[in-house]
Amino acid sequence: MTRGLTNNNPGNVRISKTKWQGEILRSTDKSFKQFSSMAYGYRALIKLLQNYQKLYHCKTVPDFIKRWAPNNENDTTAYIRSVCKQMQIPTTHVINVNDKATMVAFASAISYQENGIKANRSDVEEGWDLLI
Repeated sequence: MTRGLTNNNPGNVRISKTKWQGEILRSTDKSFKQFSSMAYGYRALIKLLQNYQKLYHCKTVPDFIKRWAPNNENDTTAYIRSVCKQMQIPTTHVINVNDKATMVAFASAISYQENGIKANRSDVEEGWDLLI
């Protein structure tokens, strides 16, 4: 199993000062957050994407992914191409971060890119539902 899935952190959200709902506070991973369930990991992933729009005015997949997976850590161009292909949208498509179907697809595509395994849709939807 991948590190992201082992940590219930399918987006590989890095350790930071932000404390997330469902976060395991005595994490055994020195680089990435750990969550009590996969749903909480998806919640954090989705909430971060929503914050990227609010704080950094991200609109398209390239806008989001350039922040999520910067070139110094990833092949960002390939990451963008993969996410857009999985979502079946062009790179110019404007993401509605308040639409459940869009964000479930977006989080699923990021999870696949990070872990190489198709996301469990019910976990992603449960993560969305935890936002409310």
